[in-house]
Amino acid sequence: MRARILDVVPDAEEIMKYGMPTFVIDEIAFAGLLANKQHIGYYPYSGSVLNDFPEICEKYKTTKGALHIPIGKPMLKSEVKKLIKARLALL
Repeated sequence: MRARILDVVPDAEEIMKYGMPTFVIDEIAFAGLLANKQHIGYYPYSGSVLNDFPEICEKYKTTKGALHIPIGKPMLKSEVKKLIKARLALL
């Protein structure tokens, strides 16, 4: 997931925020990752971004502000790109 995010936004800076690796542009968070036993949590730092992509959300377990990507079944790069571009459009 980290490599896919950096492929989409190579100039992103990685920081720790809320106890998880977070990717920022101009000090504004646009994606976070959190490893769990069964999944990787992907946090777009905007719940509205997830609402805009029901076709992506139906493929994964979701919470109000995160996608749970199963270990060993990474999210497609095209999906990561859609989510990041939508989040960056909100900035």
